[in-house]
Amino acid sequence: MGSINPQGDTRRGAGIVGGGMGEGPGPDIMAAATLDGNKVMSSDGEHVGKISDIMLDVRNGRIAYAVLSEGGFLGMGSNLHAIPWSALTLDTDEKCFVVDITAQRLKDDPGFDKDHWPTMADAKWGESTYGYYNRQPYWTATQDVVENDPAIRPSEH
Repeated sequence: MGSINPQGDTRRGAGIVGGGMGEGPGPDIMAAATLDGNKVMSSDGEHVGKISDIMLDVRNGRIAYAVLSEGGFLGMGSNLHAIPWSALTLDTDEKCFVVDITAQRLKDDPGFDKDHWPTMADAKWGESTYGYYNRQPYWTATQDVVENDPAIRPSEH
């Protein structure tokens, strides 16, 4: 399958592939709850789990992570993984997400369990997580755009 959502534009969210627009919401604007439970396929075509949560960066108005639930039975004993939103592609034809990482690399990520979530607002944890998926953290990508684009950079008076 290869890399569906290239690393180049870090300002992007999840990519979208498939059959285009329908009436009403989606696929560009969707309720987060409609994506919960969507299956997730690895870049090498293996079913690796499902989306259990979509985590919002409330202060900055961005999606911080999708949480992948892998394994377990009826949600018990499942391992969770925080996946950068930009590492996902929504396939509207197959009605699933594709994560831009192989199944084995995902399995090698220790993740966390439902009773012991990491401190997701911790920048070091976030940078490590985004780095694992070969993505630039969205908060630094936005900062770079603001600092380097004279059209939106605040004046220095």
